[in-house]
Amino acid sequence: MMDRDTKNAAIAALWILLLFGIAAYFLPTVMLAVGNVSTVLAGFVGIVFVLAFFMVFWLRARNQRKNQGK
Repeated sequence: MMDRDTKNAAIAALWILLLFGIAAYFLPTVMLAVGNVSTVLAGFVGIVFVLAFFMVFWLRARNQRKNQGK
């Protein structure tokens, strides 16, 4: 059995991966649409998506470390 903290972390990770998975599914369509306006902007959209993915997990880990110290 998982304890409460482990279960909450697993559920949060599942939601994060699910939401980013759905966003990744639509990312090529969005990039092609934005690419019609500007190819640089389309590249920027892709970069922001990848950075946001890692930023969410970094912020969550930082929050977990802060709460663990209490």
